[in-house]
Amino acid sequence: MKEPKLKTVYVCSNCGETSPRWMGRCPSCGSWNTMNEDVVAEAPKAGTTAARQAAAARQEGVTTLTAKRLSEISTTEEKSRILTGISELDRVLGGGIVLGGVVLLSGEPGVGKSTMLLQLCGAISNQHTVLYITGEESVRQVKLRAARLKVPQENIFLAAENDVDEICGLIEKEKPDLVVIDSIQTMRCMDIASSSGTVSQVKESAARLLAVAKKQEIPMFIVGHVNKDGAIAGPKVMEHIVDTVLYFEGDKMLPYRILRAAKNRYGSTNELGMFDMTGQGLAEIENPSQMLLEGRPLGVSGNCVACTIEGSRPILSEIQALATKTNFPAPRRACSGYDYNRMNLLIAVLEKRAGYFFGNLDVYVNIVGGIALRDTACDLSVCLSMVSSLLDRPVSDKLIAIGEVGLGGEVRSVPNLEQRLHEAERIGFERAVIPKHSLNHLNPADYPGMQLIGAAYISDAINALKTDRL
Repeated sequence: MKEPKLKTVYVCSNCGETSPRWMGRCPSCGSWNTMNEDVVAEAPKAGTTAARQAAAARQEGVTTLTAKRLSEISTTEEKSRILTGISELDRVLGGGIVLGGVVLLSGEPGVGKSTMLLQLCGAISNQHTVLYITGEESVRQVKLRAARLKVPQENIFLAAENDVDEICGLIEKEKPDLVVIDSIQTMRCMDIASSSGTVSQVKESAARLLAVAKKQEIPMFIVGHVNKDGAIAGPKVMEHIVDTVLYFEGDKMLPYRILRAAKNRYGSTNELGMFDMTGQGLAEIENPSQMLLEGRPLGVSGNCVACTIEGSRPILSEIQALATKTNFPAPRRACSGYDYNRMNLLIAVLEKRAGYFFGNLDVYVNIVGGIALRDTACDLSVCLSMVSSLLDRPVSDKLIAIGEVGLGGEVRSVPNLEQRLHEAERIGFERAVIPKHSLNHLNPADYPGMQLIGAAYISDAINALKTDRL
């Protein structure tokens, strides 16, 4: 058989767009300096023998493809998912690993991706067999790490290989219950004339691994590297073909890690899992609210506690604000873990509707613990923390504020208020400022240890707190 001709093209590492020549900016997604050289095989032309044979087969109706009735396909939950034994991971995945599901796990170098997957293999191996393919380490190095993490090793099989076809053959031969690929950027298809990590190699390697996982109904975890912008390295099509995309986040200077789902075909993308990095590996954090509020300063102005909902989990987080006189013609506005535009909107509402002037002040807002707050139910806490810093009068340490603030200064109702209040009461908060309209739908007897304070407008919330400690 005649070998296909090779040609050089330039492929965008962000979106996969191809071009016959190099360009500084991708014409499809607009990214700069993402066009990388790649060598691919030319597709058969319409008049070639291969193309004529394929067309003749379609005309004769020759195919081995079969289809099943939708009603004949089994969907029993106990057969379709495998529990990992790590509750935080199961929460993010939507209740366990789906049979035949392919999960892409990405994160910064050193954040703990390989550690998590090795601990996952240990938890799964109590009842299932696991195949761990490493392209970055030797099997001896993985063995040493497994011994440090005290991972059960009887049902875990290791192989150091980067040939995708060899790996697919091993999977079909051994038929394990779980496969881990570490990592996709080190895998290579030997029939493609380019080095590992290029767009064509990553795309084709992911496609072949996906095909064998679906055919054998074997769940698979694939580790993906990130680029300098924090996005998954490689073509965007890789994220489209997998079933779930997980991001493992966290500052290497801090002990805890956050697991989020950017895509999940079999569950919610709003769930969040939290882990603590210890000397013995990753430990689950079952009570993140208590961990995030641990060690917070008491009696300091500019601090207020908010409650956000991540999927089905309420999480309390401390909001810090600092308003100080500016030394520049235009005052500075900066925030960490909070939306910059939302902060400016709330400052404008406080100036117009409550009479607190921030025009000659630098304003900084920080969400403690590295948690990114996108919930509008945190608006009231942000406003109270900024006013507290402006007046240099602290908010009560036993008070929590929950509510969305509108442009008219009104405090609006938020979803899952009962769940938020129960979480705050469990942690030990004694007073809660909430939207006044929500008082009609709440039974104070359900919160015996908490006083509920209703506020129709932001000025009402501030005035109510002046009798407290603000």
